[in-house]
Amino acid sequence: MKEQLTATDEKLVALYAQGDNEAFDVLLNRHKDRLYAYIYYTVRNEELAEDIFQETFTKAIITIKQGRYNENGKFPAWLTRIAHNLIIDCFRQEKQENFVFCDQEERNLLNNIRLSEGTIETEIVNRQIIADVRRLMKHLPEEQREVVHMRFYQDLSFKEIAEMTGVSINTSLGRMRYAILNLRRMAEKHGIVLTVD
Repeated sequence: MKEQLTATDEKLVALYAQGDNEAFDVLLNRHKDRLYAYIYYTVRNEELAEDIFQETFTKAIITIKQGRYNENGKFPAWLTRIAHNLIIDCFRQEKQENFVFCDQEERNLLNNIRLSEGTIETEIVNRQIIADVRRLMKHLPEEQREVVHMRFYQDLSFKEIAEMTGVSINTSLGRMRYAILNLRRMAEKHGIVLTVD
């Protein structure tokens, strides 16, 4: 057991694939806090976070047992990607079912600045800017489009983006920089204004 505590993630995955259940316990204990924090931060609901957390490790177990795990040296990023996909699935399902959850303390509908009324003009301009940015994003290279979406629409940090996409933080920042330059260039070319006066 002591050897397992110092073993790499990849070694532990290999041991678990060979039937050593204690190896998976070490992996679980090593990554559970960070993974749960990521899930909870994203969904802001304890019960839902717990469900997604458990389903993430269930999917990981199945994948490893079936011999389909091959994320050399990136086990934490792989787990985060599984959780991320489950969160997206959950939000899609919630949207389709048109559920509105108002019983959470963080969401006080009567005291929420995002729901306060601005001027009609500002609202129309903002909607137009968002629509223009989404339209322009479709013309970005996939890697740039992905980082813009994760940063601005999912509110992920560059560290989280780097982990989920399996690249360095500098690469994520570089992709964002080029994406913004490309968006500005396209906006200028087509006479699109992306700021509110």
